[in-house]
Amino acid sequence: METKKYDLEERTLQYAIDCRLFLKKIPKTISNIEDGKQLVRASGSVGANYIEANESLSKKDFNYRIKICRKESKECSYWLKIIKATNSEENEKANSILIQEAEELKKIFSAILEKSKE
Repeated sequence: METKKYDLEERTLQYAIDCRLFLKKIPKTISNIEDGKQLVRASGSVGANYIEANESLSKKDFNYRIKICRKESKECSYWLKIIKATNSEENEKANSILIQEAEELKKIFSAILEKSKE
């Protein structure tokens, strides 16, 4: 049995893409556009900062970048919850999946921070 190497850079890239694809499906109201802009920034920042962390020059820089990843994951969840609360149930399942992934990414980055303290 082959073990699949899980690539967090790829996972965070896919998350940013999934958020963008989700936003294409929701109505283009003023609030959705503004909330969507925030979600686009936060979801892209998760992966970009993870790449930066992997290229960091020091442990302090690595930890700083991972903290930003965790913060941006939390922010994604926040904007998605607002979008979920202010839209019809039509895209609720896709929204819930993205919220769940944001929560999982937040936990992964928290675990990375805990391990890097050791």
